Amino acid sequence: MKEFAERRIVYNLRCLKFLIMKNSIQLFMMGMVLLSVNFHSTLFAQNVKLKALIIDGENNHGIWPKTTMMMKDFLEETGMFEVDINRTAYTWQGPHFDPSIGLEDIKELLTMYPLQNGQETTAVDKSKPDPDYSPDFSKYDVVINNFGWLASTWPEATKKNFEEYMAKGGGLVIVHAADNSWGDWEEYNKMIGIGGWGGRNAESGTYAHLNDEGELILDKPEGGCGSHGPQYEYTIETRDADHLIMKGIPAKWLHAKDELYERLCGPAENMTILATAYADEEKNSPPWNKNMKGTGMHEPVLFTIDYGKGRIFHTILGHMGYSMECVGFMTTFLRGAEWAATGKVTQKIPDDFPGPDEVSIRKWDK
Repeated sequence: MKEFAERRIVYNLRCLKFLIMKNSIQLFMMGMVLLSVNFHSTLFAQNVKLKALIIDGENNHGIWPKTTMMMKDFLEETGMFEVDINRTAYTWQGPHFDPSIGLEDIKELLTMYPLQNGQETTAVDKSKPDPDYSPDFSKYDVVINNFGWLASTWPEATKKNFEEYMAKGGGLVIVHAADNSWGDWEEYNKMIGIGGWGGRNAESGTYAHLNDEGELILDKPEGGCGSHGPQYEYTIETRDADHLIMKGIPAKWLHAKDELYERLCGPAENMTILATAYADEEKNSPPWNKNMKGTGMHEPVLFTIDYGKGRIFHTILGHMGYSMECVGFMTTFLRGAEWAATGKVTQKIPDDFPGPDEVSIRKWDK
């Protein structure tokens, strides 16, 4: 009996050892699987890029074929974005472009900066609606609008699709003259907060700017919606330093030669002003109307708008290619695009970001 009991104990100990070894191996294997899944998930997350869509085709700023490619390049250089372009079938370029480029015909820009997606377009002398224009917005994290004044109205179905995309959480970046487009489109006016020209008037909403005390002034439009002075370098002042787009950006910085929009009007709802520039009464007097003075107010140059679950970053900067070569434009544009797409900002402020006394330029000669 004693020998049997001893053998029984030895047997039980061997069984226990076997079970421990077996469970240890199973736990080890499970751990390795989880580690592998986590590793590959992290690797996948690191490799997946945000999908951005630039829309263009009609803009009074005839430089737009170049600025579209500039913004595409800026986005792709971050390594964070995969960028497509969707252009209207008929392209129209207005008279505003940089004469220093030295072109005899502004339409040459379409040849100099061609689409790479196989899309064929037809250049026309005045804006012409494209009845088939219908981008699939749902495929993208963020849409960058590079349309401008006199852009043709979209088909109703396309407008509804875009409204639905934004309301459900889409991202949108409004660049310079994109706030000139579609003044009679009510939902678009809500998306951009405030805009100019494009048929906007005193019935379109209010002006929205700050006085010298930093107070938001919403006043009734007088003298039209949309104005600016001659192009010049001007100081931009941060107004919401805690916003993710603005964190780390200097309190004041000097922007490159550009237009300073003023008297923009609209619903001005769900709008956060990130930065302003002072519209001096003399310096920002519109060249086409010497009887009109600058507003003498601090005009919004960078701001965000909430539209349903959607996020919009609106920059009035970017009149010409040289305006977009400002590191201040590049940085705020890229951080604004990331925020519109994700609600987060991970990009750092570059060392060559401009200070209060000197413009910082990165030439783009591609």
